Amino acid sequence: MPHQRVSPRNLRFARSMRHVPTDAEEKLWRELRSRRLDRMKFRRQVSIGNYIADFVCLQAKLIVEIDGTQHGDSAYDRRRDAELNARGFQVLRFWNGDVLRDLDAVCDTIVACARDADR
Repeated sequence: MPHQRVSPRNLRFARSMRHVPTDAEEKLWRELRSRRLDRMKFRRQVSIGNYIADFVCLQAKLIVEIDGTQHGDSAYDRRRDAELNARGFQVLRFWNGDVLRDLDAVCDTIVACARDADR
């Protein structure tokens, strides 16, 4: 899809979200930043179309979302994921608790999905 201009409102919101991460987002960001995880370049709180993704690896076209219980069986998230998939992104979702309890397993899953995307 062609590059779509990001609304100034979304940019401001994404920037503000970078300053108030959840505990799980902060913990995962420590592993993803500065190419620490398998030398992959991740960005956080990235505006894509009308949505803001928690973490994005543009090279692998991989989005990582960290969700709380409000996202359980969400029709909004299904529509959002479908649009992001249509843009060529794979979306991985993890619960906050999974990141906080078993960060190694979360990171292993991210690396495996990114490597699959490279094939």
